[in-house]
Amino acid sequence: MNKINSCSRVLPWLMASLLSLVLAGCGGGGGQDPILGTGAGVSFAAPTGAIIPGAVCPVASATSPAVITSDPTGGNQFVATSTTGVASNGKLISATFSLAMNAATINAATFTLAPLGGALLVPATVSYDAATKVATLTTSSALVASTSYTAVIHAGATSATGTPVGCPFAWTFKTATVAVASPAVIGLGSASTFGTFGGTAGITNAGLLTVVNGDIGTTAVSTAVTGFHDAGPGCTYTETTLNRGTVNGLIYTAAPPPTVACPTEGTATTFAIATQARADALAAYNALAAMPVGANPGANLAGLTLAPGVYTAPNGSFMMQGGDLTLDAQGDANAVWVFQMATTLTVGGPGAAAPQSVILTGGAQAKNVFWQVGSAATINAGGGGTMVGTIIAQAGAAFSTAGNVAIVTLQGRALSLGASVTLVNTVVNVPQ
Repeated sequence: MNKINSCSRVLPWLMASLLSLVLAGCGGGGGQDPILGTGAGVSFAAPTGAIIPGAVCPVASATSPAVITSDPTGGNQFVATSTTGVASNGKLISATFSLAMNAATINAATFTLAPLGGALLVPATVSYDAATKVATLTTSSALVASTSYTAVIHAGATSATGTPVGCPFAWTFKTATVAVASPAVIGLGSASTFGTFGGTAGITNAGLLTVVNGDIGTTAVSTAVTGFHDAGPGCTYTETTLNRGTVNGLIYTAAPPPTVACPTEGTATTFAIATQARADALAAYNALAAMPVGANPGANLAGLTLAPGVYTAPNGSFMMQGGDLTLDAQGDANAVWVFQMATTLTVGGPGAAAPQSVILTGGAQAKNVFWQVGSAATINAGGGGTMVGTIIAQAGAAFSTAGNVAIVTLQGRALSLGASVTLVNTVVNVPQ
């Protein structure tokens, strides 16, 4: 009887152990990655003692280099399978070091990538940027959708003074369930400080509740800016008792100065700054438009949750009517969205009184959302709602409609290359 009881106690444990081994060998669902505790399967790429980027190696010295951040971030479960513009649809994987590194030690032997339980991938290149302390592995082709990968910085990587990393660093991420390209961040140059830019035509505010937390500008004369003031003494731009907008930055236009009391604005200097900002906005617009055609989410973005990537309007225009749009970074703070449209962007509706919003989740950031608009953008004509991202439009942008008091919020920028920008009781927060 004792033997039977003993076997009855051991048998369940033995069967559970055998089952766990089978699941691990098959990459069975529900398993835990040994490094991050997420995903499934067993990684054979990560060496013993590996730690995640940002963690402290217990045996490192003060002079030991460390990996402080990575892209994709560890644990991200929705990574794009490729990076826009990379040859052969390759994917960029990067690691940022705490110290300057010996570039000769950053190579395919010390920076590796492998699918969990699979063989190491042969990269197209492995490089190191001394200025940013960033090592980049470029894959020779797109990653496989819905697959977990482990990236590793091995102990052979050394600092510029010859000190090796104290511990190997490894992080695991998973690609999106469908193939999608991740665009690179678009630089805005000097246009990055502008909350609104009225191209060659100007900027108009209607209402008393408009606040722009950033600069505004136009290459037109100062009289083309109406209903605004900034902190400069006497720097008011055709304000009335009904139309007063606050600019918590500076206003850049061509001459003449807006008032006699504001001689530092509306000058050759402010015109030159505005001209450069427009040129930088145009360069960014062209870069966005030149990206390869992206996924087709349908003309109406309402009710969708979108992964990072490039999205192209199927018939030339995007709208958001009948629901909000959610952008989910899945834990990747560097995730980028680009929306390409040949003509218009319309947010809000159906009907003027139905505002819609863009919702950021999973670590998504407003500074990494871009809207390339071939003609004009109309945002929440009935007032209210929150728009997110940098809108660069060829033919102007309008927020709300005169007479509406419900505040429209823009977490981003409205940059027009040609026509004017109109704000009605709109709060603009320039992302950092």
